This record gives sequence, C-alpha cells and structure tokens, in this order.
Amino acid sequence: MKRLLPIFLLVGCFFGFSQAEKPVKKYTLDISQFNGSILLHNPDISHLITAHPGGIIVGFNRKRYGHEDWEAEYGYPDTGFSFVYQNMNNPTLGQNFGLYAHYNFYFFKRNLQFRIGQGIAYNTNPYDKNTNFRNNAYGTHLLSTTMAMINYHKENLVAGLGLKAGISLVHYSNANFKAPNTSTNTMALNFGLTYDLDEGGKHSYLKPEKKEKITGPIRYNLVLRGGVNESDVVNSGRYGFYILSAYADKRLGRKSALQIGGDLFYSNFLKELIRFRSISFPEEEVAADTDFKRVGLFVGHELFINKMSIVTQLGYYVYYPFDFEGRTYNRIGLKRYFGDKVFGAITLKSHAAKAEAVEFGIGIRL
Repeated sequence: MKRLLPIFLLVGCFFGFSQAEKPVKKYTLDISQFNGSILLHNPDISHLITAHPGGIIVGFNRKRYGHEDWEAEYGYPDTGFSFVYQNMNNPTLGQNFGLYAHYNFYFFKRNLQFRIGQGIAYNTNPYDKNTNFRNNAYGTHLLSTTMAMINYHKENLVAGLGLKAGISLVHYSNANFKAPNTSTNTMALNFGLTYDLDEGGKHSYLKPEKKEKITGPIRYNLVLRGGVNESDVVNSGRYGFYILSAYADKRLGRKSALQIGGDLFYSNFLKELIRFRSISFPEEEVAADTDFKRVGLFVGHELFINKMSIVTQLGYYVYYPFDFEGRTYNRIGLKRYFGDKVFGAITLKSHAAKAEAVEFGIGIRL
C-alpha cells in the first residue's frame, strides 16, 4: 500500500493539473427589444420608409478566459450566436428572421460591449412583379445580413440578471444575387436583460505568456473566386462570374498583415448588361461587342483572429472598357485557414456602398 501511495498522488496531481488547464465553459443569455428607423441610404427606397421597425435580439454567448492565445490578445471576447426578429411595420417589406454568428468585444473595464455578427435572414415578402412590385429593397427570400451593437453592458447585478442598453444597426441585402437589391439599414435603440447561466459564478482571466513577435518573409497568394449575380436590371438573368486574384502579403505582427496585388474579373452579367445598354440606350453609344472583362490593382489589410481573419481591400480598375459603378472598388470578408497554406474565403465586393456580388473563394499561400 505504501508503494501505491506515491502512484496515487502522482495520478491525482496529473488529473488535478489537467482539470485546471481545461477551458472554462461559461455561458450567458441576453434578450433585447429594439425600435428604430430605416436609414435613407438610397432615394430609391424613400417610398418604403413609412413607419418605425421594431423587434427583438436574442443572444447566446460563451465567455472566453484566455485558454487560447487569441482570446487575451483581443481582451477576452465572447463568441456566440444571435437571433433577430424584425417587423418592418410595412406590409410591402414584410418581416425578417435572422440567425448570426457573432463576437462580443469589451472596452472600458468591460462596461462597453461591441457586438458584430454576420448571418443569413429570411424575408417573408420579397419583390414579385405581379403581387409585390413596390418592394425594390429585397429581391429574394434569403438575405445576407450584418448586425452591429454598441451597448452599455452590466452582468450579474441581481441573482445572475444584468442589463444592457445602446444602439443597434441591422443590414439586409442579397448582394445582387437577384435584382432588385436596394437593401435596408435599420438604426435602432435597444434595451434588454442578460442572464448568467452559471448564476454569477466567477472565473479568473488567464494572463497571456510573453511571446516573440511574429515576423516573416513576404508571402505570395493565389485565389480563385466565383459565384452568381445579376445586374440592377430586373429579370435580366443571373450569371456566373470568376475572379483570379494574385497578391503578396507581409506580416506586421501577431494580428496584422498588409497586402498588395491584382484581380482579373470575368463577370458574365456585364456581357448581358452591355448588350442591353447598346440596344435600349443608343444615345450612350455603347458598342455591343465592348469587352466585359476588368483588371484591378488593390491594397489590403488582414486582421488575424485565431484561424479566422478579416480581410479589407481597396482597388482601382486599370483596365475598364465599360463604365459600371466607377473605377474604384472595395472588398470585405472572412478567411478561414486550413493549415499553413490553404484557406477559404467569403467576401463581399462593392463599389462604395453598392454591392456587386458575394464571392466564394479558395486560395493558397506560398
């Protein structure tokens, strides 16, 4: 028995340390009511702004305490999911039901919460040329949606209950998958409650270990993107597009990298739009055989969050035979790395606030 005692102690210590290293799983719920206004970002939707939309936002959050390196670097954010119900209070626009993946970032001693979420929504009454021709905001039932919230946020005030209040912005668009797609942006005030499912249990944030600064050589990237979109001409048809991107990037540290490169755009919807404009608007003197391809150069930034990253790019067309929405373009989206070299990407390409397409891409980083 005496010989077994050291073994039991060793095993006990092993399991004790193992349990101490296990990530803490603490969850919270929040629910908020919101009421606001549709912003007039485009005069084409002025006839749709007739009332104040309202709804509810429900959030399910997992607290992060620094068990992964990225958590401490970003101030121990929450990860989670949100559900948004929005009644546009306009029968033409209908109602929206959205599901999002989100991050909650904290500032000012965790009293200010910034939530950013991306997801998909279902609209109950999109455009129909016979029954709902006035709805030029939503061309499809399924919409891409983005949500942002800035809230005063205080948890565990009484028996696990807390409160939150602030400003919310909810955007709906189908990214020109099908016309029309004028989209809507709702700015609202929200007020709600939070509930700690651990009923106020406290856990310590792990202090990050000091790590060496990440530096590296210039890396080269190739990306093939594609998808389907339609011009703003209703019922002009949806067409596939392909984009070949090549760029170099340079890491600036653990969080950031700068990019410079170029895009070759093969957008078939432009071929149909050129044909349409050449026939319907002869005064514009558009030749039917005008080249629909474009070439752009861009600079960009990549923000790394664990295996994910947020990409922002600003580009300029150097080959631009047909005038469509101006020479500058921008791209924002998400990348997911699978190992050190291969990544997938979902990005939104726009001209200022005017979306052209959602791009699905796969790439390699050499």
